[in-house]
Amino acid sequence: LGSPALRFVKLTEEFLKGLISPGVFFEELGFNYIGPLNGHDLPALERTLENLKHIEGPVLLHVYTKKGKGYKPAEKDPVTWHGVAPYKRESGEFIKKPSPPTWTSVFGKAIVELAEKDPSIVVITPAMKEGSGLVEFSQRFPERFFDVGIAEQHACTFAGGLACAGLKPVACYYSTFLQRAYDQLIHDIALQNLPVVFAIDRGGLVGEDGPTHHGVFDLSYLRCVPNMVVSAPKDEQELRDLLYTALRWDGPFAIRYPRGPAYGVPTEGFREIKVGTWELLKEGKDGVVLAVGYCVYQALWASEELEKEGISVAVVNARFVKPMDEELLERLCERYELFVTVEDNTVVGGFGAGVLEWLAKRGYQKRVINLGVPDRFIEHGKQDILRNLVGIDKEGIKRAIITAYMRKV
Repeated sequence: LGSPALRFVKLTEEFLKGLISPGVFFEELGFNYIGPLNGHDLPALERTLENLKHIEGPVLLHVYTKKGKGYKPAEKDPVTWHGVAPYKRESGEFIKKPSPPTWTSVFGKAIVELAEKDPSIVVITPAMKEGSGLVEFSQRFPERFFDVGIAEQHACTFAGGLACAGLKPVACYYSTFLQRAYDQLIHDIALQNLPVVFAIDRGGLVGEDGPTHHGVFDLSYLRCVPNMVVSAPKDEQELRDLLYTALRWDGPFAIRYPRGPAYGVPTEGFREIKVGTWELLKEGKDGVVLAVGYCVYQALWASEELEKEGISVAVVNARFVKPMDEELLERLCERYELFVTVEDNTVVGGFGAGVLEWLAKRGYQKRVINLGVPDRFIEHGKQDILRNLVGIDKEGIKRAIITAYMRKV
């Protein structure tokens, strides 16, 4: 037999071995392979794990389970039941409480509306079609929707390739998963200044999914990348407007927004926002709060309550973390000594750090308080509890400003 024939016979032999015993591959790598076992048989699993304590060397325990086992609706639709909301046990019907639309659904609706008018818009996701609000887009425009599986790096580079071909790619990520594609984002997108839109869901503290899923590093790791525009909307309409703006920008553009319900702000149409401009939402005389994304309304509510305490602070919607509104910053420096920055991102290298860098570069000496996520991993918990814990909700902002004001007087 010639060499190709021998290789074929050998491959066939390995294939048949794998069919008979799936552990052959692992045993050849030096593992002690045990299984496969029924992962729903807890007594058997306990006995097996006790016995494995006596085996020397690396052990691979192969367990198989069925997602949603024991509850028929979950077994039939494991995707919908991946994250469980309150439901009626008998019917499997979810109990929906009246609430504003989620940030995710606002994005999903907006991208469909824009794609209806612009056939060059394409969407890429690394296995997060449902979680990123892309089901309707995938059904309406299947030829323009690309789910590349759990391959965040490939999704990023693929988006860059589509941009090179003249399309308008929107790469949809959870903030925590975009970290995996950081090298590709820098080398394959930003270095070439390609017009790729990054729709970054789950920015900030996400709640019960905990420290592996909190999106509290993105503003820091994106802000330092050349050519990147980094933005965060204050509400639903601004999310739509930033998406509209991003698709007209000739370079990489990131839009990050939080998990959960938005504010219920009415939405209508789209308008282009000048990149790098902020909004002065409220005037004040005792200081100014520069707030990002989710924190903008929290700052506004805090400022209203501070008025009752005799403290007047201005509030700015810093919707662009990069580039910053330097013209407005100059005007604010002429009026205020106290600056408070608020973000649902780590304080290390985030938006507040950027403001400090800008002030130092221009020689301004101001009192600056940076509010954000502290330099530690944040545990599991409901979003509102965690936001209160780190002091970026209206109560935390109010408390920090009162403390600063009392020290001044």
